[in-house]
Amino acid sequence: MPLTRRQVYRRRRIVVFGGLLAVLAGITYLPLTLFAPVPTTDAVVTTPVIATPDAAVTEMPGYGASAIAAVGREGLLAQAGTADPLPMASITKIITALTVLDAHPLGPDEAGPAVEMTSRDLGFYYDEINRGGSVAPVRTGVTFTERELLEIMLIPSGNNYATTLAVWGFGSVEAYLDAARAWLDANGLSGIRVADASGYDYGNVGSAADLVRLGELALAHPVVAEIVATPRLQMHDIGTLRNSNALLGTNGVDGIKTGTLINANLLFSATIEVGSRSVDLVGVVLDGPDHDTIDRAITRMIDQARAGFHEVPLVSAGEVLASYRTPWDTEVRAVAAEDASILVWGDTAITAAVIADDITLADEGADVGSVVFTAGDETVAVPIVLDGDVEDPGPWWRLGHPFGMD
Repeated sequence: MPLTRRQVYRRRRIVVFGGLLAVLAGITYLPLTLFAPVPTTDAVVTTPVIATPDAAVTEMPGYGASAIAAVGREGLLAQAGTADPLPMASITKIITALTVLDAHPLGPDEAGPAVEMTSRDLGFYYDEINRGGSVAPVRTGVTFTERELLEIMLIPSGNNYATTLAVWGFGSVEAYLDAARAWLDANGLSGIRVADASGYDYGNVGSAADLVRLGELALAHPVVAEIVATPRLQMHDIGTLRNSNALLGTNGVDGIKTGTLINANLLFSATIEVGSRSVDLVGVVLDGPDHDTIDRAITRMIDQARAGFHEVPLVSAGEVLASYRTPWDTEVRAVAAEDASILVWGDTAITAAVIADDITLADEGADVGSVVFTAGDETVAVPIVLDGDVEDPGPWWRLGHPFGMD
């Protein structure tokens, strides 16, 4: 039967509107599909495992008190003997130097004011001769700079020049002692007490732990650090000044101060090499039987410290730490951007954590996170980067995965 006019009209409307809807759907679908963001891709991480190094061996002297530390590291590496303060003898002169320099600062290349020697300074010389203290020659009318006074006090350990320096700096020994005690308090050195400027008095005492801290403060002052590292020098009107520290220049030793009353003391510093790194050590031995004995003990302490530190490789540049596989089957890896190592003491455990970002599209070399190594209080973070491009999957994949979804 032929279609009526109404039926023909209705069918035409269906075709027209159906086509229109198809066109509109296409107009909507294609842009949403072709320009929609691609889905993110999660990382599959590979966490490095670092073997724990060997424990350090620390055989400290069995007499008096001793301690050793590495500059810049919290706490002591090792300690033995009594924790109580012991007579420190001429180590006291380090306190004298730092207290005077606190009141009368010197830069590394400065000589400081000139100080003329008088009959009072000659009297200090004879006082020390009479009580058997160590001295350096002095004549009235001779002029020394502040730095030269420090050199005469610290290198050959002239007791009389410690008193000269203290009185010049503060007007009297009593005023100097007030300043020195205030300086010790300000630096938290409660385990150290002073009774004179030279260390001859047995009332000058210090704990091993606080004397190590004193040594670190001495090394931090460029003038003191340079003077205590000087083996010998020529001084006008005196002659050759020879350092009383017999270990200076051996086994990395570069300071700091001997001390001798009945027994022997040495506050020492040394620089050791561990792999590609340098480590600055500060240590002390108090109340040893003689200087030869404590020098041998200190040599062992330094050797043990050198053996007890380990430079541990952590990761190499290019090492794979994470991988990605995108929904459109692109594979790319995240690798360490650089080599890294860490310096640890003894059997310090080392842990690692890889933090890798999710990615969408990215270029080769893009930073996608880091690997963080932890050893005690120290951390080392290394960036991780992509070793290839993550490119757009293209229109055909997008048309088959509307709105970027699988």
